Amino acid sequence: MVATNIDELVKRIAKLAKQNQELEDQIKKLVKQNEKLARDNEKVKALYEKASPEGLKEMAEEKKEKSLKFNMATVLFSDIHGFSKLVEGMDSTAVMDELDEILYEFDAIVVRFKIEKIKTIGDTFMCAGGIPVKNITNPIDVVMAALEMKNYLENYEKNKRGADNRIWDLKIGIHTGPVTATISGKKKVNYDIKGDTVNTASRVEAVSEKGGVIISVMTYELVKEFFDCEYFGKLPVKYKGDLQMYTVTGLKPEFSVDGKGVTPNEAFRIKFGLIQFTDIQEIILDKLERELPDYLFYHNVKHTVDVVTEVELIGWGEGCSDEEILVLKTAGLFHDVGHTVTYDGHEYEGTIIAREMLPKYNYSPEQIEKICAIIMSTKLPPKPTNLLEDIICDSDLDYLGRSDFIPVSNTLFEELKAQNKMGSLNDWNKIQVKFISGHQYFTKTARSLREVNKQLQIERIQSLITD
Repeated sequence: MVATNIDELVKRIAKLAKQNQELEDQIKKLVKQNEKLARDNEKVKALYEKASPEGLKEMAEEKKEKSLKFNMATVLFSDIHGFSKLVEGMDSTAVMDELDEILYEFDAIVVRFKIEKIKTIGDTFMCAGGIPVKNITNPIDVVMAALEMKNYLENYEKNKRGADNRIWDLKIGIHTGPVTATISGKKKVNYDIKGDTVNTASRVEAVSEKGGVIISVMTYELVKEFFDCEYFGKLPVKYKGDLQMYTVTGLKPEFSVDGKGVTPNEAFRIKFGLIQFTDIQEIILDKLERELPDYLFYHNVKHTVDVVTEVELIGWGEGCSDEEILVLKTAGLFHDVGHTVTYDGHEYEGTIIAREMLPKYNYSPEQIEKICAIIMSTKLPPKPTNLLEDIICDSDLDYLGRSDFIPVSNTLFEELKAQNKMGSLNDWNKIQVKFISGHQYFTKTARSLREVNKQLQIERIQSLITD
């Protein structure tokens, strides 16, 4: 009797276990169905959004290609030769891995030099400087990148197989000129370029020798101050005659850390910075044009340009070095940009903008500190503490000794009057006489240029005062 009850209990437990397993299977099945429904729902939602007017517009924008013209871009073609040297028994996968490794490093090099990679086709690598952001330094950037590519590949082969057993060789051709860039994509923007400049760069690469960095005469004229170059030959160009070409052997010794023409030194960075200043100036002047208040009749774009010009003139007169000229011009450019934020205390606001922007252009922390100190020294009344501060203070008040003093002075009066900071023109003239009479230029150069005229200004203004 007991045995029978135990058998029945075992059967019931087994049955319940089976039912429980079936229930679990059904639950898993329902969960999978629910997940599939959720995925299908997301797909439907995505299709609906794309089918909506906004979605269709976004898709059209993604597919739509835009074309931009760049008047000066530098195109680089490099051809990595190696497959012809492969010997029987070499692992083809390992060889392709090596090529991928080389191209990966080339990608990193162009990023460091702010160059745009256009495409890689097999063992051909193409990039261009001056797009999508226009800049005046792109020929130098591209040649520097080319030398780094060459140096990297030489070291790669030396460490991998030794100097006598190398597989990979590099040919590079570079040309500078106008290009048309086709821009496609939205989430991932792609660039493709075309035009005579691209075709010429490709042909220069084709005639280049292995291990050579060959540049056209157009590029040569823009980089010859920085690099040692040797005449290579002529390339026939249809309808344009012969194109002269040059081999870049490296940086000039005075611009190289060890004199070997590979690593740039501080002298290179300063000379490069003086050229790059043109790009920074364009950005800041455009910012002033767009953002300065309408009532700034004196502290406008013209005043900033005047100060930048004058600090360079006085700086050379005072025997400043190239680096000091760069620091002075940059301080002059930023000294009034704070007016886009506030009138009173604009000097300090200018230093904030400089500290944010200048590191992107490879200014050192020490240079930035000097620039900010020079900007702050222009706060009235001027109290410069060194030669560079003397120079910018003299440049900032250069108009006091110029022949156009009265019309310039009147624009400052109108500016102050618009802000209720000044009364009548007669009151202003009295203030001007007092200010000029007590003012003295700090530098010998400014005193020789402006001091005599400044005394004449006092007499002219006094004749305008009515009481």
